[in-house]
Amino acid sequence: MLSLYNTLTKKKEPFKSINPGKVGMYSCGPTVYDYIHIGNIRAYLNADILRRYLVYLGYEVRHIKNITDVGHLTEDDIAQGDSGDDKIAKKALSEKKTPEEIARFYEEKFKEVEKEMNILPAHYFPRATAHVPQMIKIISDLIEKGYAYSKNGNVFFDVTKFEDYGKLSGNTLANLKVGARLEEHPDKKNPWDFALWLKASKEHLMKWESPWGIGYPGWHIECSAMSTEYLGDTLDIHTGGEDNIFPHHEAEIAQSECSSEKKFVNFWVHNRHLLVDGKKMSKSKGNFYLLKDILKKGYTANEMRLLLLSSHYRSQMNFTWEAMGQAKNNLQKIMDWVSNLKSIKADQVSEEKIDFSHIYQKRFESAMDDDLNTPLALSVLYDLISETNKIISENKLDKETAENILKFWEKINKVFGLIITEEKTEIPANILMLAEERKQARISENFAESDELRKKIEELGYIIEDLKDNNYLLKIK
Repeated sequence: MLSLYNTLTKKKEPFKSINPGKVGMYSCGPTVYDYIHIGNIRAYLNADILRRYLVYLGYEVRHIKNITDVGHLTEDDIAQGDSGDDKIAKKALSEKKTPEEIARFYEEKFKEVEKEMNILPAHYFPRATAHVPQMIKIISDLIEKGYAYSKNGNVFFDVTKFEDYGKLSGNTLANLKVGARLEEHPDKKNPWDFALWLKASKEHLMKWESPWGIGYPGWHIECSAMSTEYLGDTLDIHTGGEDNIFPHHEAEIAQSECSSEKKFVNFWVHNRHLLVDGKKMSKSKGNFYLLKDILKKGYTANEMRLLLLSSHYRSQMNFTWEAMGQAKNNLQKIMDWVSNLKSIKADQVSEEKIDFSHIYQKRFESAMDDDLNTPLALSVLYDLISETNKIISENKLDKETAENILKFWEKINKVFGLIITEEKTEIPANILMLAEERKQARISENFAESDELRKKIEELGYIIEDLKDNNYLLKIK
């Protein structure tokens, strides 16, 4: 049975959906003012793996991923994130474009990256700007119930009215103190109250009419409105990066539960940050990478996906180019293995039938059931590759067994989501001739000449692998 680490309870818990056989899952999507980086990709890939494994287990998953195209301010890392400029509006001014042009451009680029990474598209990508009426309704409800207040066209959530504030992050009011970077808003009752609606200046590019005047929604209220609009008052799962836990997800809980008077989310699943060469990713440090930077180095999105799978989502992953090189080698190993299995001839029959894929299936599921332990699940695959390659080299693998193993691979790869291409490359005649000369040298036990011919083949960009009975396999290096 699948167990997930729940950020809310700080422990692994057996997963059980609200409605049997169905899962409602919400992921915090991008703020579309810039390209997403490899740290963002890790968060979206984690949600993708979770969704894929739930489907593997037989669940029908409804996955919602929002598009934040208004209300996310530049100083979102300062306390409650209700100060600074709107990120999209600021980008629009700098590029002399409309906010909508900026948002649609980067939304499309985000979806292109997800497609290249083979991340399944969400069933719906709701945009914040299309759900302002739903936000206004929730805000009005919170004011009516006494959880929020308006002043001078701004509306704030009163955190002192919600006793459970801080239950996700541990940042309870008793633990919070006004830090040096927290500027008290003149319209707030309490420093840690957060904005639900902000008054717009005449120059502000994105604004709507509301019961409190012309303004725009706060960042936190958007996710509450969009998630509950498509998944109901209580969600099975909410995913995101650990940087979203406070204040964003803490605020989502407060406003959602005070509005609906129901539990907002049953399972909170957060991935940890990604480091680059042991340091926090930063443009100033020159270690800030987008997917296109990975591709420019000669790697593929498929290799990047395998690298991310090689680290548990709750571990602080360290990205290095050496690790990318290892992922490239590992992917090639998987592709060669699949190719070898497909090359088993129909007339090849072993003395005894071997069908051990079910053993590996149990090990794979045990790893994934344990809080999506993808590194362990991959190690199960690598063990299977080693065992089958040994049997293939001894000419003991029959066609039926090979097909069973391939079926198992196809089943688990629906979870891994790796794209395995079949490289049908014609081996040049001169390489084939050298390989045949080497074969004869080995038959004659002229191992010195055999080694020299191997080196010559490798210098020409090919690898030769020795099989049983002096047979061989040629591959591009």
